Amino acid sequence: MKYDVKDTALAQKGLDRIEWADQSMPVLRLIRERFEREKPLEGTRIAACLHVTTETANLARALKCGGADVYLCASNPLSTQDDVAASLVKDFEIPVFAIRGEDNDSYYSHIQAVLEVKPQITMDDGADLVTAVLSDRKDLIPEIIGSTEETTTGIIRLRSMAEEGVLQFPVMAVNDANTKHLFDNRYGTGQSTVDGIIRATNLLLAGTPFVVIGYGWCGRGVAMRARGMGAHVMVTEVDPLRALEAIMDGFQVVPMAEAAKIGKIFVSLTGNKHVLRKEHFEMMADGAVISNSGHFNVEIDIPALESLSKGKRVVREFVEEYLLEDGRRIFLLGEGRLINLAAAEGHPASVMDMSFANQSLAAEHLVKTQGELKAQVYPVPPEIDQEIARLKLASMGVQIDELTGEQKTYLSSWTEGT
Repeated sequence: MKYDVKDTALAQKGLDRIEWADQSMPVLRLIRERFEREKPLEGTRIAACLHVTTETANLARALKCGGADVYLCASNPLSTQDDVAASLVKDFEIPVFAIRGEDNDSYYSHIQAVLEVKPQITMDDGADLVTAVLSDRKDLIPEIIGSTEETTTGIIRLRSMAEEGVLQFPVMAVNDANTKHLFDNRYGTGQSTVDGIIRATNLLLAGTPFVVIGYGWCGRGVAMRARGMGAHVMVTEVDPLRALEAIMDGFQVVPMAEAAKIGKIFVSLTGNKHVLRKEHFEMMADGAVISNSGHFNVEIDIPALESLSKGKRVVREFVEEYLLEDGRRIFLLGEGRLINLAAAEGHPASVMDMSFANQSLAAEHLVKTQGELKAQVYPVPPEIDQEIARLKLASMGVQIDELTGEQKTYLSSWTEGT
């Protein structure tokens, strides 16, 4: 079995952590047990480009129990947990190509390594696998049944591909499932991003001017959690509807040109490029802390920051001090990469339980509908969303009501009025 991990001697620690996460992933566990009985993915080759974490390990286990041949690489150079990668190789015989801190060349060589198996399904967190196939490995297209996409950034890229007629196979928009983005993006990103910032800096949030750039579901979560810890939260937005929502949620909404002057901690969550850039760095106070929790490290214009600096040094793990020409210091966290995975452990397992339940069932859906779907981006079927929510509630011991026959009739009829 080919693989490329840091050290298989780390496997026992990784196994312990995978099993710990599994305790908080009851929905995925139920799916894994059914997959083991039914083998709905029998013989399917799956290449996954995801964050190599304990939660992803349990997804890979579920897919393998369903009969799939699973191959895994990292979707971010700083998100791999080396002990987890080692355990997947040693304990579960799942080929992994991921090493924390890998350079750009290694990152893309690992993507090519999982594509070498000629996958029938690809799983992405940022659309790097699909991009690689459509750019460099068009020979693989006839083999591919479809793909699944985990994150907002990836969905943006894939919809652009579909609009331009470049996409060559169907994609399931896992990110857009209600049981994914309403929970993972809001509660998962909210908690893990604040966790990563605090682990990296040990700064007190209470009373601190805290700037959230982008008020999508991820931004909502971060703003909520930062305020809960006493931070003075400001939101910047380009979308008037989201800006209005932030106002109604009780946050101060200001232009970035104003926020740059008064913020202490900044975190970007937009999926866009250079939302923190030269003119903002020029206005920031000495000691400003900048970070990113959007998928790619392009949200912060790091080359522009370097052009303004006369030197830089690492002052803490995951904290680089940029010394500007005028003596001000700006601190960049986690190389501008996902701070919740660079400095912390990513989302809690209990919320990834729903996200990866969607991934598993989306893969099963692609196999069942093989040949029926066009080359476009599809939503996760509502019945899958509902079933995941039902299973999650059951695992929490929560019961809900059911509509009576009279109520069902009333909701489906137009004849009964006031």
